[in-house]
Amino acid sequence: MKQHLAFAGKSFLRMLLLMAAVSIVTFALVSASPIDPLQANVGQAALGSMSEAQKEKLRSYWGVDTPPAERYINWAKDAVRGDFGTSLLYRQPVTTVIAVKLSNSLFLMGLAWVISGLLGFLLGVIAGVCKGRLADKLIKGYSLLIASTPAFWIALLLLIVFGVWLKVLPIGLSVPIGVEASGVTFMDRVSHAILPAAALSITGVSNIALHTREKMIDIMESDYVLFARARGESTRSIIFRHGLRNVLLPAMTLQFASISEIIGGSVLVEQVFSYPGLGQAAVAAGTGSDVPLLMGITLITALITFLGNFAANLLYGVIDPRIRRGGRRA
Repeated sequence: MKQHLAFAGKSFLRMLLLMAAVSIVTFALVSASPIDPLQANVGQAALGSMSEAQKEKLRSYWGVDTPPAERYINWAKDAVRGDFGTSLLYRQPVTTVIAVKLSNSLFLMGLAWVISGLLGFLLGVIAGVCKGRLADKLIKGYSLLIASTPAFWIALLLLIVFGVWLKVLPIGLSVPIGVEASGVTFMDRVSHAILPAAALSITGVSNIALHTREKMIDIMESDYVLFARARGESTRSIIFRHGLRNVLLPAMTLQFASISEIIGGSVLVEQVFSYPGLGQAAVAAGTGSDVPLLMGITLITALITFLGNFAANLLYGVIDPRIRRGGRRA
């Protein structure tokens, strides 16, 4: 029990240090950005026709006339109390904006994360077992091709084929146009998330498939598998009794580490499909110098990534009992 509490305490301390470091770096990068928030959101022509008093009010609203260090300290004091400020673009509390956008993004990213993990693991196992054969060559070629293909290009391709040519799936947004919130069904959300999730899944398969393939090849060529073959065990028995258990742990590590890649890819994919998620809000906050919203989005994505890695550490002991026993001895 003490070991679990110590592990949880260390993880919580790491999380606090991570959030502090992410907030400082993000604020420094935003402050160093050459984008003028007044010109970006008001426009050069409208800004030129304003009086100095109106410009001063806008500078005060966007915080342009406040030193960056003072702005960060003021923001950090409020953030510690749970107040992340008000979005300058949406004119709503940052927590409210993130809650709405995050619900859409979690549905999309969660779907893509599960599909890419399962499909990548399955393809990697098949390629490793069938090393040098046709299945291995096809899977390896597909993975290498997809690994070098940008996510937004795949998203555009899926949009053109299934949304424009075949017209079997919606071309954008997260819900049908002109339908009230009470009239939106679960299947409506699923149909609008299929293409964005497919774009993220396709790009996320390659790393897991290639990594699992290499690990599976090492396992199938190991001495204990050779001994199992000598005892007369079938290939299927070897895969399920020796292969999957040994390859699952590194595959799971890579899968949880890919959460950050899924989040990064969602920024581009959501722009292509006009999907109102966290990625699209991050782009709007960055181009519009909405510092409170951008800080909130950066912190929540860093927290999601950290929790994913924390969950992976907890699942290690479930998959491999030797880790639990090692922890008790320690």
